[in-house]
Amino acid sequence: MSVSMQATAMALTAVDTDRYPIHVGGAARDQLLADIRARLDDGGCAVLKGFIRAQALPDLVAECDRVQAWGHRNFNRTNPYFTQDHPSLPPSHPLRRFYDRSNAFVPADHFGADSWVRAIYEWPAFAPFIQAALQETSFYRYGDPLADVIVNLSEAGNGFPWHFDTNNYTVTLAIQNAERGGDFEYSPGLRSPTDENYAGVERVLDGDPTLIRRLVLEPGDLQIFRGRYSLHRVTPLVGARRRYVAIYSFAERPDMVGSPERTRQLYGRVLPEHLERAGRRDDALVD
Repeated sequence: MSVSMQATAMALTAVDTDRYPIHVGGAARDQLLADIRARLDDGGCAVLKGFIRAQALPDLVAECDRVQAWGHRNFNRTNPYFTQDHPSLPPSHPLRRFYDRSNAFVPADHFGADSWVRAIYEWPAFAPFIQAALQETSFYRYGDPLADVIVNLSEAGNGFPWHFDTNNYTVTLAIQNAERGGDFEYSPGLRSPTDENYAGVERVLDGDPTLIRRLVLEPGDLQIFRGRYSLHRVTPLVGARRRYVAIYSFAERPDMVGSPERTRQLYGRVLPEHLERAGRRDDALVD
């Protein structure tokens, strides 16, 4: 069986295609796309509730339990851009605002052809649907061999502080929630390809409630998010149960990868591709 055939078979088992017929044309798919586009236009974020069938979730949780030991657990301090300090700037500047980051990522090379998590990403119907929802003409699976399909695992006390994503579009699948905490907070469209809007970023970091939205994702929910331009974070977790979220990444170029600095922070290692392709972006944002 080919990789695409295997992925299709697994995805059709896991995805609630009655509710989300993303693999077939017709009025139902068109209406679904229209609804998603409206939500993306409003706040850069759309959630497909119950995208994964409830009976399929135990298989995804079991897979995450198996690979969690390979997660790169990292405890450090980072600014929203994953860059070094800039001592020449005022202490209040966002480039100088550093926060504790304490969670882990299982890199993409731990999700092979038999992976339920990867099967959804490799399903031939999936990327075209996401592209149609985002209405992007230049759209590719992320070219980073460590980061196209990953799982973020978080444990008690962990969280992910305010940050921007490296790639324009991130698609996340909630697999298992912590007992408490782990809420997703974001400030939509805070910057643009030509404007960092440091003043707006500073307001969010200072807790301005008029700029912050909160979202609680349940296991099985799929989220489409424009994380390159929207500042976002995950609030700290409470309780013994781990939080698992699969992250599917796409980009506007086929050869894009994360910066060596960020890749080393998130995954504990870099590959030759990260050094060879560093800086291949279509914007000039910090990161």
